[in-house]
Amino acid sequence: MLLDEKLHKSDQPVDQMGRPYNRLILVFTMLVGTFSTFLTSTMLTTALPTLMKSFSISANTVQWLTTGFMLMMGIIIPITGFFLQRFDSRKLYLSAILIFGIGTLLCLSATNFWMILAGRLIQGAGVGITAPVYQTIMTSIFPPSKRGAAMGTAGMVVGLAPAIGPTLSGWILMHYSWRMLFLFILPILVLVLVMGWFTLRKVLPTKKAPIDWLSVLLSVIGFGSMLFAFSSVGNYQWTSPVVYVTLIVGLIVVGLFIWRSVKIKNPLLQLKVFAHREFSLSAALVAVSFMAMNGFTLILPMYLQTIRGESPLASGLTLLPGAIVIGLMNPITGRIFDRLGARNMAIAGMLLLTLATGSFIPITATTPVIDIVCLYTVRMMGISMVMMPVTTTGMNALPLNLISDGTVVNNTARQVFASMGTAVLVSVMSNVTMNHMPNHAVATATPILFKKLALHANVVGFRYAFGIATTFALIGLVMTFFLKRNKEVA
Repeated sequence: MLLDEKLHKSDQPVDQMGRPYNRLILVFTMLVGTFSTFLTSTMLTTALPTLMKSFSISANTVQWLTTGFMLMMGIIIPITGFFLQRFDSRKLYLSAILIFGIGTLLCLSATNFWMILAGRLIQGAGVGITAPVYQTIMTSIFPPSKRGAAMGTAGMVVGLAPAIGPTLSGWILMHYSWRMLFLFILPILVLVLVMGWFTLRKVLPTKKAPIDWLSVLLSVIGFGSMLFAFSSVGNYQWTSPVVYVTLIVGLIVVGLFIWRSVKIKNPLLQLKVFAHREFSLSAALVAVSFMAMNGFTLILPMYLQTIRGESPLASGLTLLPGAIVIGLMNPITGRIFDRLGARNMAIAGMLLLTLATGSFIPITATTPVIDIVCLYTVRMMGISMVMMPVTTTGMNALPLNLISDGTVVNNTARQVFASMGTAVLVSVMSNVTMNHMPNHAVATATPILFKKLALHANVVGFRYAFGIATTFALIGLVMTFFLKRNKEVA
């Protein structure tokens, strides 16, 4: 008997073995675990200038701690689709938490940049499993009439944890070493492992499904090459072979990956979910929204610390009101979606996101902090009106047997495009700054003028990056008008 049928026959949920379980405790355990892993996705944003000094590296290099993390998530998430079919969801989730813990330990003990990067990649692999498992379970154990509220809770984790990461990171850095960013996570992971051992259940059906390792290889090479190309623009030019050759190779290999996914019987990514128009549009819209959101969240703390000389804590606190708003709004938007649908909410949300992001383009070294706080808060409000409703309407367009595949495809697109969007923003910022830097002869002749011109060059770099983020948001705004009109209220 299918899990969905069991849920409809009784208010008491049962697992795949037919045993009743406490859905609230199961959700709470996964919420704590997923929150703690998602928290680290943005915790390093306010720590990047500190890490640049500690390891003597550039902005283009240090951003790999974020983009590499997200790209690893994007690579692992499709494989998680296979894991979800093959393995017990309880054991899979606990294994992912353990993998994440190993990566956290490596980051904690890192003595050079490459060690902490390796730890971040392992962390990304762990989150690449926990994220789709968590969202698939949240979607599967609730009936369609309650999925909006359930996805609102899931969205609270996905949205709130990364949103408060920079603020928490800033507070930690004001009082402790950057290593504490990883140390404080470990007790939480141990607690989740203990709780999960007793409270998690096998709630998803499993079957023997082969994995196509050639597709895994193609996805790693393809998406990795594309990200490397975008990340290299800051050190080179678009006309450099390092950039355009790796980009072309990446596009070709990704094309082969897509072709193979369509042709074989058990693909890594089940692309037939794109046969459902509403899902295709929602996945594309969420991916573009993440491009506008993630890169901006990384760039803004760098502006606050490098241009304005703010402390990590101050830059983190600047983002805190936005974090609070997205945390409060996600459950609310879930309930509103259950009644009204997604289209109007998405249009309004993307309009807010576009206008607020565009307002950062004329930023200067003396822009009032209160303006930055308010505009960032409006951005996060707009994002909260888009992410959960659009994701849920796309998932609801799929039949039950494709929900797991849809979750995998959605999360893969989200993370891959988010990592590339972040790489593009950092690369554009670095490239424009470098092109506007005064000649070093000026530094010798008039040091004060050189400092003033260098500051202006950095501001121009940030302006261009904010302009690219605005473009991403504008593309998303146009896409919202193609969503189906809201369902009528019963």
